[in-house]
Formats: sequence, C-alpha cells, structure tokens
Amino acid sequence: MSAGTAPLRRLRGLLPAFRPYRGRVALGITAILLSVAFGLLAPQLIGAAVDAFRRNPSHAALLRYALGLVGVAAVQGIFSFVQRRVLVGVSRDIEVDLRDRYFAHLERQPPAFFQERATGDLMARATSDLNAVRMLCGPAIMYSSQTLFTAIGALLAMARLDLPLTGVALAALPAVAGATKVFGERIHHRYERVQQGFARLTARVQESLAGARVVRAYAQEEAERRAFGELNAAYLEENRRLVRITAAFHPLLQVLVGCGFVAVLYFGGRQIHAGAITVGEFVAFNFFLAKLVWPMIAIGWVINLVQRGAASFGRLLEILEVEPAVADHEPLVRGARLRGAVSCRGLVFAYQPGGEPVLGPLAFEVPAGGSLGLVGATGAGKSTLLSLLPRLWEPPEGSLFLDGIDVRRLPLAELRAAIAMVPQESFLFSATLAENIAFGRREASATEILEAAHLAGLEPDLEALPNGLDTVVGERGLTLSGGQKQRVALARALLRRPRVLLLDDCLSAVDAATEARVLGNLARAGEGRTVLVVSHRIAAVAACDLVLVLAAGRIAERGTPAELLAAGGAYAELARLQTLEEELAAV
Repeated sequence: MSAGTAPLRRLRGLLPAFRPYRGRVALGITAILLSVAFGLLAPQLIGAAVDAFRRNPSHAALLRYALGLVGVAAVQGIFSFVQRRVLVGVSRDIEVDLRDRYFAHLERQPPAFFQERATGDLMARATSDLNAVRMLCGPAIMYSSQTLFTAIGALLAMARLDLPLTGVALAALPAVAGATKVFGERIHHRYERVQQGFARLTARVQESLAGARVVRAYAQEEAERRAFGELNAAYLEENRRLVRITAAFHPLLQVLVGCGFVAVLYFGGRQIHAGAITVGEFVAFNFFLAKLVWPMIAIGWVINLVQRGAASFGRLLEILEVEPAVADHEPLVRGARLRGAVSCRGLVFAYQPGGEPVLGPLAFEVPAGGSLGLVGATGAGKSTLLSLLPRLWEPPEGSLFLDGIDVRRLPLAELRAAIAMVPQESFLFSATLAENIAFGRREASATEILEAAHLAGLEPDLEALPNGLDTVVGERGLTLSGGQKQRVALARALLRRPRVLLLDDCLSAVDAATEARVLGNLARAGEGRTVLVVSHRIAAVAACDLVLVLAAGRIAERGTPAELLAAGGAYAELARLQTLEEELAAV
C-alpha cells in the first residue's frame, strides 16, 4: 500500500458519519446530476443555433434559441443552488457530529491520556483538522460528483459528434492522471506536516497563556516571544512548501489541458474542411470540451481537498481509536446502594504495565462513616492511592472495594457519583463562584450552595468579594488566592453530598486557624460520610479513626493518632516538628 493510498483507505471510517443524512445526500447528488444535465443542453442549443442561422439567418429563430438558453441557465442555477445548500449543509452537520464525538471521547479518557499529549495539539485537531474534514465532506464531494457527471456527459456528447476528435481531446488525459497521482501524494505529506506545525504552535500558545504568571515572574517574556517566533517561522516554512507544490500543480494541469485544446482546434478545422462535421457541431464540440476543461482543472483542487481531509481525518482517528484505559468491565453490579465502606486488599500498583510499583502491597479497612488519614513524605504514594478509588487510574482487579464490591465491577458513573475528590491543585472555571460550586450539582438551590460555601469556610471571603457568590472568578480562578480556590473546590465536593469524600491535601494553602475551622465544620456535618484525608499537617488527620504513614508506597506505620504519637515513630516526629514551628511562629 502506497503512502498516498493508505490514508485514503482510512476514509472508509468516515462513511458512518453520512448515514443520518443519506436522504439529503441523495437529494444533493440528484440536484448535481440535473444541474449538469441542463448545463450540457447549452452547447447543443448553441451548436444548433449556429447551423440554423447559417442555413436561414432569422432573428426570430435566433431569439427562440436565446430564450431557450436563458431558460436552461435558470433551471441549472436553481439546481446548483439546491446542491450547494444541501451538501454544504450536510458537511456542517457532520462537522458538528464529529466535534461532539471527539469531545465526548476526550471526556472519557483518564489522566494518563492527557499527560502524554499536549493540550494545544488536541485543540488543533478539534478546530483546524475538523475544518479540513468538513471541506472533504462538503465541497470535495460536491465538486468531485459534479466533475464526474460533467466529464461523463461531455465525453458522451463529444463522442456522438465526432469520435476521432474526442480521442484527440483526451490525448493529454494520461499525463493529467500521472501528475494528479504524484502531486496528490506530495500534497498529503506536506499538509500533514503543516497540521503538525499548527498543533505545536497552538500548544505553545496555550502553555504560554496558562503560565502567564510564571513567565512574568521569571522575566521570560522575550524568551517566550523568541520561542514562539521560531515555531511560527517553522509553521510558515511548512506552508510555503505546501504552496510551492500546489502552485506548480494547477498551472501544470492548465498547460496539459491547453495542449488538448490546441490539438482539437487543429484537427477540428481539418474535419470541417473535410465535411466530416458542421461548423455548428464544431462549435458545440468546443463548448463540450470547455465543459470538460473544468473537471480536469477541478481535479487538482478536489485532490487537494481530499488529501488535506484524509490527513486531518487520520489525525482525528489517532485520538478516536484510543480506547479509554479506564472503562466499565462486565459483569457489572448496577444499582448498588453504597454506604461508603472502603477496603484495600493486597493493592500493588504501577503506572505502566510491568513497571516498578509505586504502591504496595497495601491493606486496610475503613468502615462506612469512618475516616482515614494518610501522611508521609512527598512521593510516598498518598495522592496515587486516592486517585485509584474513583478509578482515575485503573487499580488491579480484586484490590479495592466499596461496600465489599470490587470498584472495577461498579459502573463508572455510579462509582464516581458516590465519591467526591478534592485535589490539592484546584481547577476553577471562568464563571461565577456559585456556578463553580454547583459544577457537580447544577440543579442545586442558592441555599444549598451557600451552605456548602459555609462548610468550606468561604463565608468571610464572600463578604469581601464585590458580588459575593455571583463574582466571576476569571479563567482558572486567577482572581482568587490559592486558599480561596481550594475552599471553592471543597465546597463543590461537599455540595454533591458524596458517600466517600477524598481530600488530597486540599487545605495546604490556608492558614492553620482557617484549616481548623473548616475541619470542625466537616466533622460536624460529615456524620455517616466516609472521609479519606491526605495531609502534611498532623492537625488535619488528628481526628481520624485510623492513620497510615506511607513511605515509598508502603505502610510504615498504622494506628490511631494517639497510638502513633505514643509509638514515637515518624508520625510522632512530624507532630513534634510542626508543634515547634507553631510555637516559633507565635513568638
């Protein structure tokens, strides 16, 4: 399979996208056929008019032919309008369907998928690549159908008028086909390079804007501009290379077609002189040949659209064919009334299959309504353990259980509906505080949102904000402090009223007094809810029923806070150091 045909064969995967619009596509193709048919009537009328006028110059007859041509042109125009309206409309609908499918597919992917791919590249596929696919589904199909019908109709009409002269007109066709194949493959390759360059450029812009504070804090604006300029120049060069190929392709086709015209004029003149055809027939033949010229020229443009669309659809398939690493596994236990008991039995986890384990073996039990604290050095595996419970990463089968049910046997939607996780790095949307808090329960009332904000310790901050809960926080919550963002994320989780609440060092950016107030609120309002807390602060886990001290992915210490303090191990040492820090800070 050649480099040019392989991507085109992948276009078979685009056929299902047309199924909902079969009727409209059939209507559009029919309109093309009728438009071409009426367009091919014009040369016959012109040829007949020439011969009739030569035999009997009559203005009345000439007027009849002229009115006939106007009528044919009007009907052709109507069908041309219908074909464009229908087929271009279908291509827009397919674009929307594919974009919805693409976005839904991204939403099903686990964190590992996004860690391996640049956000800008994913955005480029959803915009520039989808636009190229739309051009393939609409204009490319419309013009290729029009080209095919026109070529067949014109060739049949030309052959009926003079078969030998038709052979002369087609002498350049093999050269046109060869040029189309060679240039088509090069256009495809170059367009893939252009799209890759656009993806790199988009990724750079996205990262630079997202990290604008860091760029300014380190005075790297000029370095960022230079880096962007280099990528922009590389993207420009790839476009220039593509343009050089397309710029040579179209004139070459015109030269080849022009050679055919010259040959027809020469041999056609000899046919008239020999009496083989009339002047009117030769005029009609040339009009048919002119009709054939457009398809031969349009081939270049259509091939360009097809190759661009094929390259872009291939880039979309690279994403759409990636099966989510975390998905529902049959048999599933559906509709379970989960209470929140968490069990870990011999858990060993590695990020890559066969890789070095980052956790395990681990084993512990947290009864429904109980609490578990996780402490340990950075990189000990605390956050990884929390992310396995809602299956943000896929745990090994038979290692994590919720109410005695393997989490891999619970439908993802039901599992995640029962669990709310608050990460250390909180993400907020460019919306109001209320909308951010209600993200997990959009139907929540204003009273419920305010109650969640109170539990998260946000009430004092709301009084200082210009519009309270209706304050727009800006992209990624840039107008809020780190501690405020963390508490908004906590309020978001609390509003969902989950059976299991996972807190991943989510109060690290607040002061000790605020943390104590929030933890007190959670203790009073959290009866019946299972809570797993990751924290570097001993105070955050001091009220937990059980505390695990992790080291290098294993349990180094286990017990109640009082038992661990009495044991004099790592937990007790951490508590001593933090108490000393607080005393020094109070001096």
